[in-house]
Amino acid sequence: MKTLAPTVQVIEVENEGLNGLLGQTVTFFCAVYIYTGKLVGVNTDYVKLENPKIVYETGSFSEKNWKDAQALPNEFYLMKSMIEGFGIVK
Repeated sequence: MKTLAPTVQVIEVENEGLNGLLGQTVTFFCAVYIYTGKLVGVNTDYVKLENPKIVYETGSFSEKNWKDAQALPNEFYLMKSMIEGFGIVK
């Protein structure tokens, strides 16, 4: 007979994760590229960045600016399923 895994209680914390970072400049490490910009929208599938940049070369993370970050021409959407990690980096 198969036994079920123990039940885990999930506690939602208000203003945690992506929603807690709205309005801030956030860096997203995605499957292929790194993106950064002001996080202005979050839904179940996408995040929306204002003043977005694609980072081609980071340089040292202790430096204030990216070594090579190219501005994208308009607001930009990222699929949440492609995000590996995110946070305020620079």
